[in-house]
Amino acid sequence: MVAGSVLSLTGVGVAVADGRGSSSTVAVGEQLVQARDQLAGAVQVGDAPGVQRALDRMSPMLGDLATGEKYTVQADTRAVASSAKADADDANQVLTAKQAPAPSVLAALQDLLQALLEKVNALLSALLGTPPAAPPAA
Repeated sequence: MVAGSVLSLTGVGVAVADGRGSSSTVAVGEQLVQARDQLAGAVQVGDAPGVQRALDRMSPMLGDLATGEKYTVQADTRAVASSAKADADDANQVLTAKQAPAPSVLAALQDLLQALLEKVNALLSALLGTPPAAPPAA
């Protein structure tokens, strides 16, 4: 259910980052690809702790992109990063406070995780110039 929708994501277009191609934006883009793949893989197998680790890894990068202090990106790209960070923080909060079994929690977060992954793909498109392919289905 979640896995199929997560893995079928394609890039969503947003404004191109002002610093696209600079070493710092490419580096954070590559790190974000790894975090996105880690998140998608954890969602696919229903690994709630893995989802939480991926969110913990992704959130600081999204925060840095949202503030525009560390990376030079356009305002609308910062807005997408801010929205994605809010989604990551919300999902992480639910996972931290979980009282239901892990698969139930992940099912409840399906829409939020889907939206987060779509926003991350949009950021990757802005940072790297082309949206990186979604991770392959297992």
